[in-house]
Amino acid sequence: MTLVGIISDTHEHTRMIAKAVALLKMRAPALVVHCGDIISPPTLERFAGLPMRVVYGNNDGERSGLKKKCLEFGFGEIDDTICFTHAGKTFFVNHGTSVRVLNEAIDSQSYDYVLHGHTHEERNQVIGSTRVINPGALYSAERYTIAFLRPETGDVEFVEISE
Repeated sequence: MTLVGIISDTHEHTRMIAKAVALLKMRAPALVVHCGDIISPPTLERFAGLPMRVVYGNNDGERSGLKKKCLEFGFGEIDDTICFTHAGKTFFVNHGTSVRVLNEAIDSQSYDYVLHGHTHEERNQVIGSTRVINPGALYSAERYTIAFLRPETGDVEFVEISE
């Protein structure tokens, strides 16, 4: 069964990123999705070697540098929103800065999964036929978390990354 890692709002918190990346590499997901707020291009170097897809967050000001690093590491195109199919399921990924954009994606019922960040709070909610997931954050959160998803079953696991 396929495993997808979901991470967001890392905000250059290098110590927590290192711990999260170690866990991701140990679990070896088929895909890792970063839901934005990376902050700077050098932060992406910590994810090298992982099969990544990435979106911009509202605090990602160095867009051209982030785009260059994503292409350099084989993470594909970075944009405000990405849509793709993985393990036979459709994904919509956006940071979540605009609630309207998220709600339109959810209301469309066109996606199996809508992934977002921005609020720094965990979310695992089924709305109609769409599961909405926010993995939490590795910065400025009550607890630091990432998530793992089994797309075929919809099982979601939140894992706390401790200091």
